[in-house]
Amino acid sequence: MNKNYSLVTVDWLHENLDDENLVILDASMDKVLGKEPLVYDHFFCIKGAQKCDIEKAFHDSSSNQPNTMPTAEQFTLEVQKLGVHANSIVVVYDNQGIYCSPRAWWMFKSMGHKNVYVLDGGLPEWSDKGYATERHYGSKTKGDFVGDYVTGAVCHSEAVLNAIDEEGITVIDARANARFTGAAPEPYAGLRSGHIPKSVNIPFLNLLRGYRFKSPEDIREMFKQQGALDKALMCSCGSGITACVVMLAANVIGIKDLCLYDGSWSEWGSDSKLPIEK
Repeated sequence: MNKNYSLVTVDWLHENLDDENLVILDASMDKVLGKEPLVYDHFFCIKGAQKCDIEKAFHDSSSNQPNTMPTAEQFTLEVQKLGVHANSIVVVYDNQGIYCSPRAWWMFKSMGHKNVYVLDGGLPEWSDKGYATERHYGSKTKGDFVGDYVTGAVCHSEAVLNAIDEEGITVIDARANARFTGAAPEPYAGLRSGHIPKSVNIPFLNLLRGYRFKSPEDIREMFKQQGALDKALMCSCGSGITACVVMLAANVIGIKDLCLYDGSWSEWGSDSKLPIEK
């Protein structure tokens, strides 16, 4: 395993399934937006996996925005229930291939965990290989990891507004191009159409081939075309989920200065005081 690289293959996970430090988390969401959902006839999960519920347990319930990152205290409580320690090797996946597992990855990274990875291809790739699955989630004894937000890992609208005219920062929007340009309506009621001024568009689906990420060479070319190489990146989407796909892609090509705009368009598009472009 390359610890500077945040993707692992299904073959690697299969070979290391019995590692006592391994914690496998299913970050699948009930609500899938921005792509045609992959629907299953029945529930199954990777052998030994536990549920990482980013829609409820890892969502800040005090926020009026969807999919808001949890507080550090809330995160700590929930990951300890999942048996996560500081030395745990955490592998997250989802049932769409690559969709919301990068959000769980960035949540762990934001809280200071050093050994968290995304399973490239997720459950579809694992299932296609015929590797072991189960009909029920597993469990572990209580962990001791304590989360604390890493400075600059997550930001809000004020920081994004201040970054618009910063030469060394690029704001990337992961939504589909039709939503970025305002040609398509937003899926959430009450949101304006358009995008953050001077932001660039890298739709998250363009980074994928099937259930997996495209090659680093193809990803690098997409970032290059948008002038997003050698810049600090602030990443946004509809509600902070698929922005993390772009962030993981950036990680794959070696970009380290990354920040998630947690509120994303759910916050920006609902605040008439914030500027928009179309």
